[in-house]
Amino acid sequence: MAVSGFEGFEKRLELHFSGDDPAGLGLRRLSFESLEEVLQAVQCTVVAAVGNHYFDSYVLSESSLFVYPSKIIIKTCGTTQLLKSVAPLIDHANNLGLTLSGCRYTRGSFIFPMAQPYPHTSFRDEVVFLEESLPASLCFRKATVMNSQKLSSHSWHVFTASDEPRMDPNMAEELYTIEVCMTELDCVLARKFFRRPNDGKSGDAAGKEMTEITGIGDINPNAIICDFAFDPCGYSMNGIDGDQYSTIHVTPEDGYSYASFECVGSVYDGGLLAEMLKKVAQVFRPAKMSVSTTTCAGPEVWSRVKGALEPLGLKCRGCAVDEFPATGTVVFQAFTTRRK
Repeated sequence: MAVSGFEGFEKRLELHFSGDDPAGLGLRRLSFESLEEVLQAVQCTVVAAVGNHYFDSYVLSESSLFVYPSKIIIKTCGTTQLLKSVAPLIDHANNLGLTLSGCRYTRGSFIFPMAQPYPHTSFRDEVVFLEESLPASLCFRKATVMNSQKLSSHSWHVFTASDEPRMDPNMAEELYTIEVCMTELDCVLARKFFRRPNDGKSGDAAGKEMTEITGIGDINPNAIICDFAFDPCGYSMNGIDGDQYSTIHVTPEDGYSYASFECVGSVYDGGLLAEMLKKVAQVFRPAKMSVSTTTCAGPEVWSRVKGALEPLGLKCRGCAVDEFPATGTVVFQAFTTRRK
């Protein structure tokens, strides 16, 4: 918990592994006890879970965890020490015969940076910690702070490391990852993420109610949603749709309200990305919204972002673009609007 309020901006870590696994389960063979051990180092716990044929999804006390056969994604908020998960995850994977082949760490600018513990005290400290935690085989590395020219107060921090300079041709290059950060949420809509005092409901039941009354369930109607409402306020959900995930986290308090949306999809989604972004913006009506798009495809995906949001009154105030080894292009766009 930050001194002035809860830190909504998440830290996100994505690790890729390689190795032979006849059963095809890979990292999904990690025991729940092993995952709990990793999360204990990060300082968070599992509050809900759901899985399908492709991957396992966990809602955490501080955001989300996704476990695929060959990759794991952890996203945590507050004052969690996310990067302390790197070493134990590598060890657990090695015990399964898997070797780390790629790492990507991303985050926005913290609302309360002075409240963050080491190694999250600065991006420099985070990069040094990662450099020391990763094996030497991941020799293609890059760290960048991306700023939109007109909104320098908010930046996007990206670190990548890989054992190859280019993406594996066997990987699906048509995929994209969208990471959305929203602040200054509409105060009326944000109130929907507060629980009624003594409502007598479990976090699961209250979460389902919030999913319904806010319209979050309509963002991707095909997704199976695992949701949770915190007491007295706050909300998290993971959605699973085949081999693709989505996730939302909300810190609704006045003065430092924040919401995030993240999803992975295909560039050939027929406009699904644009429709989801429109619905997300309508659920929260933020005054400020940043969108980071990571893809090996062309500019089609991030151009759709601007086309989806500007008709809603969110004007693109700045854009930054950079290339990362074996990761592709990262495009950071910042949008703002004025309340009437």
